[in-house]
Amino acid sequence: MANGAENISKTVYPKNFNPLTICVLSVCMFPFNCFFKSKDYNVYLERTGPNGRGMPLTLQIIPKCPNMNFLLIPDKFKNSISAKEVSAAISRGLVKVWSQCNITAIAASDGGDGFLEAIQKSQNLEERSVETVDPLSRRIISPYLFDGATNTAYLELANTSGVQLLKESELDIMNASTLGTGIMIGKAIERGARTIYLGIGGSATNDGGMGIAHALGYRFLDQMGNMLLPVGKNLPKICGIESTQLSVELDHVAFFAVNDVSNPLYGPHGAAHVYAEQKGAKNDDMDILDKGLENLAKIVKKDIGIDMAKSPGSGAAGGAAYGLGVFCRAKFIKGTDFIFEIADVASILESNKIDYIVTGEGKLDNQTFEGKLIKGVMELGRRYQIPVIAICGKLEVGAELPRKYGILDVLEIHHSGQSLQYSMENAAILIEKEIYTYFLDLPKTDKHHKI
Repeated sequence: MANGAENISKTVYPKNFNPLTICVLSVCMFPFNCFFKSKDYNVYLERTGPNGRGMPLTLQIIPKCPNMNFLLIPDKFKNSISAKEVSAAISRGLVKVWSQCNITAIAASDGGDGFLEAIQKSQNLEERSVETVDPLSRRIISPYLFDGATNTAYLELANTSGVQLLKESELDIMNASTLGTGIMIGKAIERGARTIYLGIGGSATNDGGMGIAHALGYRFLDQMGNMLLPVGKNLPKICGIESTQLSVELDHVAFFAVNDVSNPLYGPHGAAHVYAEQKGAKNDDMDILDKGLENLAKIVKKDIGIDMAKSPGSGAAGGAAYGLGVFCRAKFIKGTDFIFEIADVASILESNKIDYIVTGEGKLDNQTFEGKLIKGVMELGRRYQIPVIAICGKLEVGAELPRKYGILDVLEIHHSGQSLQYSMENAAILIEKEIYTYFLDLPKTDKHHKI
């Protein structure tokens, strides 16, 4: 027993806590990691020897504190764990510090993957499935949500034209298309939809919405009058657009493109130059696609009479937002605001004293502050004067930038000496650990009072 007590590497307990109890707990809980609750204390025993057994051990005895209230609004950690799993990991870390804390988790999305999940959690709508195609025109079955009371459909572009449907080796931005999304839109309209909300993040495409338009009956023609396939590489070849074969009554449908991206269609900050590389663009692809999007805008202005290439957000989803705007007359709405309204986040914040908002995403970089979910959460925290903590897989900006935008602290689960693959495969465990460690130290650092 003496050896066990000597090998305790960290002990946190009040002066009136009998040290003999530590030794008893060490023996009784041997040889596994344990969690023990009493009326006044939470006790955690972690074995740090090989395979989580043996000595040395870490024993933490934490007095129970007044309840804390947390609002969790994380994004997914891309290619690692879902937003729901991130919330669960954060919750486990918090409960280790405050066993009786109140946690509210919001299924959120900025319009990208997880859009339907966020809608369904708040609305409980009918799920419908249709046969369509993926970004490379392979047949798939994909869902959308339908509200029969209002004839409203909710679609997620990522489910038909998204990166999530392709292996990394399959990314082919020059030949990828939003055709599958257009097919789904057409079928939703045929089945009664008169209002369509389309979450448009997470695309694998850069076709300016050609695929969507083609599926609805528009035709893109080259200089010889031949029909072009609606893919990115054909954008520079467009010389004319025909709308005589529209397959659905678009004038009787209200469209809303849901996304938080503010980029224009083309140019240095446009769809191709900012997002094409992460979708597999190589060598000169970005210049070709950018010039192609500019050409599309010129032909649309000539043949359809609409000029909105410079409108903020038109570059979202490889220009699919632009396509929805000019071919379907879609209005752009901010994804986070839309989801926050559906989830009634305002009521949660006004009826509960929230101590912290915790958000996060896989990679926190400059794009985070150009309109992703975290930016919306930061604005929410600022509006209600609530500290925002962000946890990420990898931090690729200096700590001063997040603070400038209103994040109190950023926690990073990836550390030097640790492979990126390890961080991705163990994200849930690492998130739980970082959250636990951070909030365990709060009383000592008084972080709670810094905003």
